[in-house]
Amino acid sequence: MRRDATMAERVIAIHPAAPAKPAWGAPCNGCGVCCLVAPCPVGVLVSRRRQGACSAVRWDEAQTRYICSLAGHALLGRLVRRFIAAGEGCDCDIEVE
Repeated sequence: MRRDATMAERVIAIHPAAPAKPAWGAPCNGCGVCCLVAPCPVGVLVSRRRQGACSAVRWDEAQTRYICSLAGHALLGRLVRRFIAAGEGCDCDIEVE
């Protein structure tokens, strides 16, 4: 997710046990920042919005990380994992304070 000039500072609710956001290109650790700011293309369809938290993102207490509930879907999972670039590294350049 590339941050553009229209994206101003905003507050997002992140679980207190969520891992810190990794650096750009580092492996995803489930911090949830990208999904809590805006949904991916598949998330837009599911959430019916382009901004704000994706309705498919879920906090997994056992793994202490955020997960995409669509990525585990039997029929859509493979496509969703491709859209969210699962395993490709962090592509969210939003700075978190």
